[in-house]
Amino acid sequence: MSRVEISSPSSVDLEAAVNHLLKFPDTIPTYMYPSRAAHGAKENQGASTIPVDILDSAKDYTFYLDVPGLSKSDIQVTVEDENTLVIRSNGKRKREDGEEEGCKYVRLERKAPQKMLRKFRLPENANVGAITAKCENGVLTVVVEKLPSPPKPKTVAVNVS
Repeated sequence: MSRVEISSPSSVDLEAAVNHLLKFPDTIPTYMYPSRAAHGAKENQGASTIPVDILDSAKDYTFYLDVPGLSKSDIQVTVEDENTLVIRSNGKRKREDGEEEGCKYVRLERKAPQKMLRKFRLPENANVGAITAKCENGVLTVVVEKLPSPPKPKTVAVNVS
């Protein structure tokens, strides 16, 4: 009887297979850092990842991130290393309006906002000088405009005499 060995596929092979099955464009995974790489950095310890949808349109890249319980003042959107979009929050519970000093909670069932961090590697045609962000109804929308594409080189036929 012969023995069959089955090797486990690498995470890259698995990701490629899932992207193929779900028909994700090949370029989308290049915008995101792998989540397993983010967990190793000291800066990211204790931080949860933010769910995101990324829309690639003709004019821009739009990132939709779920940030329940956070206001715009709780969120920082920056660009690091010239092409890395970084979205973070310290996630601290704030005193509600109307609460008096010296009062205490009897029960806390709503989850407090967590410390969140997400990084995206932007493509070369991203205009990092024209990034806008707005936070509304628990959704952070970040729009990164695209740079105009360079003109295509023209081929001119020259007659040889």
